[in-house]
Amino acid sequence: MRYLPQTAEDVRTMLDDIGVESVEQLFSSIPEGVRVQGDLDLPPPLDEASLLEHLEELGAETGGRPFLGAGCYPHHVPQLVGQMLLRSELLTAYTPYQPECSQGTLQFIFEFQTMVSGLTGCEVANASMYDGAHAAAEAAQMALRIRRKARRVLVSHALHPDYLATIRTQLSRSGAEVETIPFNETGAMDLSELERMIDGNVACVITGYPNFFGIVEPIDKISKIAKPHKALTVSVTTEAVSLGMLEAPGRLGADLAVGEMGSFGNAMSFGGPSLGFFSARQSHMRQMPGRLCGATVDSEGRRGFALTLSTREQHIRREKATSNICTNQGLCATAAAIHLSLLGRRGIKELARLNWLRARHLRRLLAERGLETSFSGPVFNEFALAVRNPAKALRDIEAAGLEGGLDLSRFYDVAPASKSILLCVTEVHSPKEIERLADALGGRE
Repeated sequence: MRYLPQTAEDVRTMLDDIGVESVEQLFSSIPEGVRVQGDLDLPPPLDEASLLEHLEELGAETGGRPFLGAGCYPHHVPQLVGQMLLRSELLTAYTPYQPECSQGTLQFIFEFQTMVSGLTGCEVANASMYDGAHAAAEAAQMALRIRRKARRVLVSHALHPDYLATIRTQLSRSGAEVETIPFNETGAMDLSELERMIDGNVACVITGYPNFFGIVEPIDKISKIAKPHKALTVSVTTEAVSLGMLEAPGRLGADLAVGEMGSFGNAMSFGGPSLGFFSARQSHMRQMPGRLCGATVDSEGRRGFALTLSTREQHIRREKATSNICTNQGLCATAAAIHLSLLGRRGIKELARLNWLRARHLRRLLAERGLETSFSGPVFNEFALAVRNPAKALRDIEAAGLEGGLDLSRFYDVAPASKSILLCVTEVHSPKEIERLADALGGRE
């Protein structure tokens, strides 16, 4: 473990256990004449995140992390997460078919499900999916199972393009039609278009929360339009940290809340691996794909964990299976659960607020330099910036020794999206880096 902070109480406890009065006594075998006297000429101590950032700045010319999100976000992962992953009780059987020898794996699955339910406001969650795009596609299939006669799926055109492509691919043999709902000047779904397009043949309405442009979609309003037609509302979150600040989608009316949990406990790692999350109303529990872990007691009253209500082909008859998800992102989900438990409720809220504040700081600096966001809707830590030439804007960022920014003309051929770059700011971006980025885009040296 590279970083191990201790409180004065921790030090006192360890000294008492080994029978030593002070830390200095541990060095009594070293002649006093060659010991360092007084304090070292070093700057004040730093917290873990600041120390690692400082070391990265010393070791690289650019320093910092890319100002790039779009489904994979730069976040600080405490060193303790990696250390905890090495514990033997978490290194049990890969597939927990035998609960008696897989209690470690089953417990973290149960804890992960509990945390996901807490973040999404839905009653049940499964053990994780391959990634966020897979979770979104499985949500569409689940909606079609619940609404058996409905054959239309409405998807916001502001959903992540890769997620939309995955949904289309996975439903290509289902006979269902996947249709996109336009977005308006706010960057969110055009609700008037939703009202025009929806009917009793719609199985679900799928939208980002936040969406691909970073806009926080009005889940409550979408749900109110969908419910009279018995269509399910599906929220898809690519940046899970946002759920520490935004209202839980389940409490806003979402029937299924799915997305990507890679922001917790996992590094960007050139785009993966990551892990999807999937939560739903309890009334829809038996239609959920993947694994579901439950807590129980054995014959002696001891707490234990076991898979339950698993509707995979390995567990039930093929014709009744909801999916054939042969595995999940177990190690990634374990890391996410560890990170979330380290943060706790208060820590998650503070982390989310820090992300929001730093993104707001960048928007303010850009506005001072004459640059405005492409859409007027509320955002979290990601936003589309209006620029004349997206390719030149990315070159300006690179020339400033920074990285990041996504040219949205790759995905949209109509303004304002086609004349925008997508920027993301998280807790790993220092105020100095944020100012450098604003200067680079604002034409200042």
